[in-house]
Amino acid sequence: MRRSLGLLLTTAATFFLVTAAARTEQGYRWHIPSWLPPPVVPADNPMSEAKVELGRRLFYDPRLSADGTMSCASCHEQARAFTDARPTPSGVTGDVHPRNAMSLANAGYLPVLTWANPLQTRLEQQALVPMFGESPVEMGMAGREQALFDRLHREPVYPPLFRAAFPEREGIIDLGTITKALAAFERTLVSAGSPYDRYRYGGEPNAISASAKRGEALFFSERLECFHCHGGVHLTDSLVHSRKPFAEYAFHNTGLYDRDGKGAYPADNTGLLEHSGRADDMGRFRTPSLRNIELTAPYMHDGSIATLEEVIAHYEAGGRARGPNTSPFLPGFHLSAGEKQDLVAFLKSLTDREFASDPRFADPWKASP
Repeated sequence: MRRSLGLLLTTAATFFLVTAAARTEQGYRWHIPSWLPPPVVPADNPMSEAKVELGRRLFYDPRLSADGTMSCASCHEQARAFTDARPTPSGVTGDVHPRNAMSLANAGYLPVLTWANPLQTRLEQQALVPMFGESPVEMGMAGREQALFDRLHREPVYPPLFRAAFPEREGIIDLGTITKALAAFERTLVSAGSPYDRYRYGGEPNAISASAKRGEALFFSERLECFHCHGGVHLTDSLVHSRKPFAEYAFHNTGLYDRDGKGAYPADNTGLLEHSGRADDMGRFRTPSLRNIELTAPYMHDGSIATLEEVIAHYEAGGRARGPNTSPFLPGFHLSAGEKQDLVAFLKSLTDREFASDPRFADPWKASP
């Protein structure tokens, strides 16, 4: 189901039409290739180097959790393209989250930020959920806001960082400045340096193997239908950027469950239905990007498929439990052993190794004395 937001492009004060070498009016330089438009930046949270560095500190800081054991990076590890290798994560109280930790790569290009909540459209807003959410509990800070502010005040690194990042607010440490800094850092997590990027957009015809090229042809064929949901520059049908006049996002049922013969999904994972109340939204989840998919196993909204080969088998079968709401883009197909190898080779060509090890995104506390 495709939905549109009507986000109209306004002036350069809100949206940034820049290349990799250009700067915004705040002096922030995007480290992205010239063929990729920058993310949309909200007018109330302009980018700055100081804000991004503060956000990186906060992202890796376990002081943002109730017992000091969990940071944002606990569920979003850089080496795994900011996922965590678990089917579903657990919070500080032992609550198990029903959904897989999504990759944060290119989060700034997503108009909807979670698996199934169409109301979560801003990184600044979404950052509150893991810290203060209670169903499930993740970082467990609900009701502990002042304790959080006090912890950050006591860390000598933070007061000058907050002053540099938010001079207009005199460096105040509150939920507004914390979430804006986190969001600024997350917008910098741009992955656009895979072998496939070099091949498709960078003019390097030999950047991927012959097998991966055959896999690309299969992927974008009407026979497999993959590209209908995983198309475009970020291989998803959910996208917004600074050169796009409106945002698009979509939710699909990929035939994972049929608990009652009528297409029911598990009660804690009903997808878009939870928010819309519409029966035909049962089991519909937002399409994730396939960038760095080699690094982000296990797969699906609940981490219930372990390997790329198993994912391909799932779609080859047209879903493991087809129901009345299963997407029409899952017709099923047959692949030879060689074709399966080619498709996997293509998917692995989407891996951006530089992104997964870029020091700009790494834990700054490890380098501290």
